[in-house]
Amino acid sequence: MRHANGSLEHTPAYSGKPHCIEIPPMIRLRKAACLLSVLVLCTAALSGCRHTPDEVQVREAIASIAHAAETNAASDVTAPLSDDFDGNAGELDRRALGNMVRFFALRGEHIGVTMGPIAIDHRGERMVATFTVTLTSGSHLFPDQLGVYEVESAWRKDDGKWRCYTASWKHSI
Repeated sequence: MRHANGSLEHTPAYSGKPHCIEIPPMIRLRKAACLLSVLVLCTAALSGCRHTPDEVQVREAIASIAHAAETNAASDVTAPLSDDFDGNAGELDRRALGNMVRFFALRGEHIGVTMGPIAIDHRGERMVATFTVTLTSGSHLFPDQLGVYEVESAWRKDDGKWRCYTASWKHSI
């Protein structure tokens, strides 16, 4: 309806705004309940993904070392090791292990690594992981370096990441 001055009259029937379809209260309540359920589930899922358990982090680090050794990626082999890593009571440090992997890569060697099950023992703020590993070669590795080894590795948290600071191994077969 127009006034004498040409402006539109705002009545409940016409306010100048588009009309909205009224949603019954029961449907609004169901939608709100569904939305709330989805938000709760998402929050629970995200909070569960926020922190990988320490034991899983150590297992993943061991698996990453094995994979890196197979692909001759020296920096990836040494990444989970602490700067003061000690292998077999002074036989091999972090740098020497990386150089050994580089040497195999330069010679075109392929190292096969087959991991056995990993047992993890919590010792205060540290962990000890024991496992067997089988080393194979498709080329010229020294025969005395191949075979099955029993490995015991000790891990500690450095700067929020689990790092292997010592390991010992011996031929088991």
